[in-house]
Amino acid sequence: MEETRWSGGRHIVSAGIDVAVSGKPLLQVEALSKRFGGVRALNDVSFALHAGEILGLIGPNGSGKSTCVNLLSGTLPPTSGRVLFDGVALAGLPVDAVVRRGLIRTFQATQIFPEYSVIENALVGCHARYRQAASAAVFGLAGARREEAEMRQAALAALAIVGLEQRGDVLAGTLSVADQRLLMIAVALASRPKLILLDEPAAGMVAAERRALSAIIRGLPRHGISVLVIEHHMGLIMEVCDRIVVLNFGEKIAEGTGADIRANQSVIDAYLGRRDHA
Repeated sequence: MEETRWSGGRHIVSAGIDVAVSGKPLLQVEALSKRFGGVRALNDVSFALHAGEILGLIGPNGSGKSTCVNLLSGTLPPTSGRVLFDGVALAGLPVDAVVRRGLIRTFQATQIFPEYSVIENALVGCHARYRQAASAAVFGLAGARREEAEMRQAALAALAIVGLEQRGDVLAGTLSVADQRLLMIAVALASRPKLILLDEPAAGMVAAERRALSAIIRGLPRHGISVLVIEHHMGLIMEVCDRIVVLNFGEKIAEGTGADIRANQSVIDAYLGRRDHA
């Protein structure tokens, strides 16, 4: 990864893509903690993500990644600490309000409507931005018709990003496992987010499918979408991420570029098991 500075922020050149990264964090995680009874799932974790950046969140099983994502997306309330998105604290906001502000997530398990067409699934993702009253749509008022056309364009644009724009009329349930996961990402993109949290996006994909997914993720900042990737597949993480945060036993143990993380002894110990040092 090559990086050059500019006033007020920086440019990151990653995989040949030059993306402006703002100086002010889009997502600010401050001393975030979560306890379930006596179990400490996340403890005093802090990090930031800037607009235009692809940030990786990794760690061994049980490290606190899923808990962290649930806290960031508003699915769970924190025990302490806070999450700021675009300068606004998210504490107490319902998930739909978080989505309307521009932060959306995907899930480890594929979540689509298999009996709906691909385009119908993508249109579901536009729901958070729907403004016209239901009665206006029923009576075919001009505002509702205009919004319906806008939503369809947004859905088609989201499908184009993941390469499914030519399959809009296909039933979602007939897609391959990999394409269903891409459709789930498109549904999230249809809400036009500022930040998307991708939770294990490469699950069930073979090497060629992961390479295609990597290209899609790397291209998202060009569409004004920052990315937080939570993924077990280290090859994908190292390929797409500008920086990486590493969790272990609920605590942040490292943060930096891919090269920094590969050379970090705490990360090596966490993944390979601690060894005695003479």
